[in-house]
Amino acid sequence: MLSLEVRIMKTKWKNASSVELNGENQQNANSFCEVITVLGGRRPRSTPNTDSGMWAHSMTVQDYQDLIDRGWRRSGKYVYKPVMNQTCCPQYTIRCRPLQFQPSKSHKKVLKKMLKFLAKGEIPKGSCKDEPMDSTVDDAVVGDFALINKLDIQCDLKTLSDDLKESLESEGKNSKKEEPHELLQSQDFVGEKLASGEPSHSVKVHTVPKPGKGADLSKPPCRKAKEIRKERKRLKLMQQNPAGEHEGFQAQGQPPSLFPAKAKSNQPKALEDLIFESLPENASHKLEVRVVRSSPPSSQFKATLLESYQVYKRYQMVIHKNSPDTPTESQFTRFLCTSPLEAETPPNGPDCGYGSFHQQYWLDGKIIAVGVIDILPNCVSSVYLYYDPDYSFLSLGVYSALREIAFTRQLHEKTSQLSYYYMGFYIHSCPKMKYKGQYRPSDLLCPETYVWVPIEQCLPSLENSKYCRFNQDPEAVDEDRSTEPDRLQVFHKRAIMPYRVYKKHQKDPSEEAAVLQYASLVGQKCSERMLLFRN
Repeated sequence: MLSLEVRIMKTKWKNASSVELNGENQQNANSFCEVITVLGGRRPRSTPNTDSGMWAHSMTVQDYQDLIDRGWRRSGKYVYKPVMNQTCCPQYTIRCRPLQFQPSKSHKKVLKKMLKFLAKGEIPKGSCKDEPMDSTVDDAVVGDFALINKLDIQCDLKTLSDDLKESLESEGKNSKKEEPHELLQSQDFVGEKLASGEPSHSVKVHTVPKPGKGADLSKPPCRKAKEIRKERKRLKLMQQNPAGEHEGFQAQGQPPSLFPAKAKSNQPKALEDLIFESLPENASHKLEVRVVRSSPPSSQFKATLLESYQVYKRYQMVIHKNSPDTPTESQFTRFLCTSPLEAETPPNGPDCGYGSFHQQYWLDGKIIAVGVIDILPNCVSSVYLYYDPDYSFLSLGVYSALREIAFTRQLHEKTSQLSYYYMGFYIHSCPKMKYKGQYRPSDLLCPETYVWVPIEQCLPSLENSKYCRFNQDPEAVDEDRSTEPDRLQVFHKRAIMPYRVYKKHQKDPSEEAAVLQYASLVGQKCSERMLLFRN
């Protein structure tokens, strides 16, 4: 597997002998060059051989955006890419499309649960604790880097099939009476719809109820008394006005609708309306969400670091059964606070700027949860979530994801290209990791051509094979594949040179294989921007 030391910089001089960034004189070096990205170091000693990884010391948000669009992720300053066709549990990069997102019924329940708790202090009865992470997920990156992505599974999260069934049942209740042959459609119809890439909520499947259960199909559907009164009034108006004109109503030779269109007030509420529903003045609790920059650490971040660490420590002890002496504060800082991303505040970017942040959830003046996020040119990328186990009943994993989706929509209002929410990795072969697929519409990244494919089109293939190429075009290739490796930039003996010059001085036959592997993993664009450090 790849374990390279890479340094990426932009400089005005061909020879960088006086500006090598080795940690001894970085301040002076910055006066000579503008550092774009610096990757380098060793693989963590316990990291499994099913991923390629690099240490990142400094990286622009655009560099990282390009890398995660090729399947890379970061854990602290460690940047890694799973070897998809070799690992037992392939990890597919997943992103949600927040601009089209509509919360499901289970999502709405979580939001309502939070509102009831804030308004009246209600704690749901019979709430269960969150399930621990599956062991196969822990094995993805172990040691200090074992905690990747938001893997906390809430007790009220349902499987994809349950969510689909729920939406189908709700449509069946609200739909008109169908012809008998439509009522007998099988689940094969669902599979056809999913394979076509259409959203799951557009699928209509009706099944015949078992004897003694459900509606009697031989009888007309039940109607509310209010609807019957409206229908009688409508018929009476038509009799009085044969032309069919009364208060804007026109018959146009058609019988009156038995189920008039719903008024605008009955349209589904937007996500923001559900989250920010007004609370009474005498509400039992107050929730505040603060976004603080974690790297470089802002004054607000520094002031709350210890409290944040204590929440994380309790989370690890209760949820993941860690011993009281682990993790240490230095491990916490290295994993969740340090970041290779450079802080950038361009005039056309979001008000908070780009880079790494902690989204802190303050309840009545204390931190109860922290979402670690990266704000990039095209997306908000979720890194991790930890929370106070005493508030597990609030399903904070789901709630924070919905808040992050709403946050992405808010950032999009000023920065139009920032329109996606990256949720880390989707592991279809791990039952506890399928919950990320419930945030629809969403896409999975093809591991071979690096194009985004709607998750509905991917699921049938994943049912048959753990590893899949989602791009159905057999002739499609990676558009950013390394086609000119000689243009790759190398930093060797304090000098910057193209690979075609560097390889003339190398006698080790394995060196070329390692360099070409690196180029294939990061792509042509990044290989030209980055300096591959070779000693």
